[in-house]
Amino acid sequence: VQLQASGGGLVQAGGSLRLSCAASGRTISRYSWAWFRQAPGKEREFVSSITWSGTVTYYADFVKGRFTISRDNAANTVYQQMNSLKPEDTAVYYCAARSIASGMSSSVHDYPYWGQGTLVTVSS
Repeated sequence: VQLQASGGGLVQAGGSLRLSCAASGRTISRYSWAWFRQAPGKEREFVSSITWSGTVTYYADFVKGRFTISRDNAANTVYQQMNSLKPEDTAVYYCAARSIASGMSSSVHDYPYWGQGTLVTVSS
């Protein structure tokens, strides 16, 4: 499966962005999905994940209540709505996928499929 992330940009603190991850090659219903991010000089970290059905989601503590992950299987796209953005949310955001047979995971090492990343910059 090939992933294409988009939707990043420059936003002021308190603003919102919606990231999209479009999949091609295979239907996204076969995969669990996640968003990770990597800030300059830091390791890539887990942000959110969603099951193949969309009924179960997980979030890192630092985005709970602000970010929402969702999926549209008909459109083969996964989204991340980001509200109340903070300067510390500045990072390159990556979408990732793994087979539903492998279950959910927040580890970067458990995802074999990655998008190219989209830069989110939050100004203070």
